[in-house]
Amino acid sequence: MGQAGTNWAGNVVFSAEEVAAPTTVDEIADLVTSADHVRVVGSRHSFSDIADTDGTLLSLAALGGGPELDSERGVVRVSGGLRYGDLAPWLHDRGRALANLASLPHISIAGAVATGTHGSGERIGSLATQVSALEMVDGEGGSVRVERGDPDFEGSVVSLGSLGVVTALELDTEPTFEMAQTVFEGARWDDVLARFDDLQRSGDSVSIFTTWRDADAADQIWVKSRGDAPDLSVLGAHPADGPRHPLPGIDPEPCTPQRGSRGPWFDRLPHFRLAFTPSAGEELQSEYLVPRADALAAIEAVRALAPRIAPLLQVCEVRTVAADDLWLSPAFGTDVVGIHFTWVLDQLAVMALLPEIEAALPPSTRPHWGKLFSLSGDELTGRYPRWDDVVALRARRDPRGRFANAWTARLGL
Repeated sequence: MGQAGTNWAGNVVFSAEEVAAPTTVDEIADLVTSADHVRVVGSRHSFSDIADTDGTLLSLAALGGGPELDSERGVVRVSGGLRYGDLAPWLHDRGRALANLASLPHISIAGAVATGTHGSGERIGSLATQVSALEMVDGEGGSVRVERGDPDFEGSVVSLGSLGVVTALELDTEPTFEMAQTVFEGARWDDVLARFDDLQRSGDSVSIFTTWRDADAADQIWVKSRGDAPDLSVLGAHPADGPRHPLPGIDPEPCTPQRGSRGPWFDRLPHFRLAFTPSAGEELQSEYLVPRADALAAIEAVRALAPRIAPLLQVCEVRTVAADDLWLSPAFGTDVVGIHFTWVLDQLAVMALLPEIEAALPPSTRPHWGKLFSLSGDELTGRYPRWDDVVALRARRDPRGRFANAWTARLGL
């Protein structure tokens, strides 16, 4: 047992009475059945109280068992506490890779999957789409295994921690590959929006960064590609003359190699390297996923709010994610464009601004579950066609409400 502490940003102080780091599935089952309320904390990189509880806070970092690769099926089995940055080089050494990674390799696999976290690429789904099976301890302390093709699979992957404690996952892999990453500067938003689809097709993963201090400037475009770097001169963009950090003026040393140098997938797909503390310091984050058909209107709406956004913003990132069939995924049923905000650490001011941004975005917009948003459960239910099925599945897996907390209650879960 230990102190509950805070999340990574320090804006959430956990209120748990107890903190536990079980080493076996049996210990997890005992902890679940002996507590009124339980939540699991991963790398603590969520920015809301999604993982908070007034009961027992579980960390899976000490859960035993290393990765196990099934070469015949091309699947790797991992513990619920493993981080992507620890798995990726292990896979690469064995000739395998994941299709995509998030910006940070520091995050836990189970936590990223449960919140619908993603990388970038219009042909690549969120990290949750890599899951072919998962195992969990449910609200009654029982062991549950769900595989792709099972009736409840699509409702169990992006679970928000409300169905059980995920103890293991099986992830699809593919043969390892190399990539190159190039950062471009000088593009203007009018040109980017006019050729948005072409830009997204210019690489396997494309991110547009802007501070919105100049509402016309798309400050940086990061293109990660298995092939050659594209020519973006039609956008008025040119390759940067040196390595860059997404935040202007920040030392780029924590970032993965750029300038077109080829290297392993796991050292190009994330923006940051595992050996460095992520980001430039204190921050908050929000992200909204908008159907691809509504994306240009959404970006223009945010652009119109630039004078309101810029004073609280460190950087904004725009990227794409392919559609999936996972019930609570922000990309359920539609390709999406993510509009991500890295804010200064001023929660009162940020939370006061979010309703204004949300009102300007299309009503089809869905928030990233692990970040800050102000939309209520009533506003969100209609945006997820399988919401009622989610509620019913939660009632079956956790009839006593052990995995409920204030955050799920606000959503009606």
